[in-house]
Amino acid sequence: MKNLFAAVAIFTAVLCGVDTAMAADAPAPPLDVVTLKDGSNIYGEVIEMAGGVLVMKTPSSPDNLIKVKWSDVAKLAVNHPIPFHLKEGSVLVGTATAGADGNLNIQSEPLKGSLTVPLDAIGSVNPLVQPPVIYSGSLTGGYSQTTGNSHLKNASVLGDFVARSEQLRLSINGRYVYGDNANTLIARNARGTIKLDFFITKRFYWFASAYFENDRFQDLKMRTALSSGPGYQFIERGDFNGIFKDMTFYTEAGVSFFNEDFRVADDQSSLRARVSMKWNWPLFDDRITFYHYNEFYPSMQNASNYFLTMDNGVRFKIWEGFVSGLQVTTRYNSRPAPGTGDTDNLYLFTLGYSFDTTRKR
Repeated sequence: MKNLFAAVAIFTAVLCGVDTAMAADAPAPPLDVVTLKDGSNIYGEVIEMAGGVLVMKTPSSPDNLIKVKWSDVAKLAVNHPIPFHLKEGSVLVGTATAGADGNLNIQSEPLKGSLTVPLDAIGSVNPLVQPPVIYSGSLTGGYSQTTGNSHLKNASVLGDFVARSEQLRLSINGRYVYGDNANTLIARNARGTIKLDFFITKRFYWFASAYFENDRFQDLKMRTALSSGPGYQFIERGDFNGIFKDMTFYTEAGVSFFNEDFRVADDQSSLRARVSMKWNWPLFDDRITFYHYNEFYPSMQNASNYFLTMDNGVRFKIWEGFVSGLQVTTRYNSRPAPGTGDTDNLYLFTLGYSFDTTRKR
């Protein structure tokens, strides 16, 4: 029996050695070749061509992508099957070899032989196709409690949701904070916003928004701001490379009906401007995300009368969609209700879940 086990072990080792040798001797897959109009060649793997830019990964720097203008390409050879999207609407999936006079010979699986296509008839190559609506958002919360010599409770819930199509973007944001000390209320604040953006062009849009807030310690039953105006998306995903590739930034300016209902103080209503900006910077495949969001409401009758709310924070990915975060929220009211202060700062540490349906390579 021992001899049988020894024979099996030797036979297995021989097979493994043969497999390893065969794998080592196996030829590497051929590289794609891009020939530019100046005569130079680039060897590597064609990743995609979209928006008139060809993206390649090269053996010398596989982590860094090389970008070439499609108008500078004279010849192209692709040795792995990928989809070629023609400007007239057809899609051919296959390999390709360089043809004469600025043509491309595409070998598609269903076809026998090759199909000759002019390079300038190709609209995109292996583009990353996004779903018609992209959803992103998060739900996080924090809780602490002490018992014994002290009886303190603190709870917070933060949520945000964005649905984005080519022409519309719906943004919903909410927050609730509660605290008590020995059954005595020490903090209670709730805020909710909803905003709809209609994109007139790829960057320029018109927004309509509603802001609602309640705060027991600002003597505030309800603060309401109904606003509308233009906005502009200055930075969109993919505008930059490297660590800036997922950064987004937009600003807005409009007119707002601003109303404050107080518990004791006299209610106030005014016509105000609304100026807002939102910056989001995910890093290292969303492992760390820095963000800033503000809304500024100056009175159109008296510039010294204004309200500002601002969120600054960082979010860390723990595992899959589970995240932790640190956020500082600042609210400043230049004319607070009598007996209340003009500034409130809220410091939050939260745990929760985030999601994003944007497709990435």
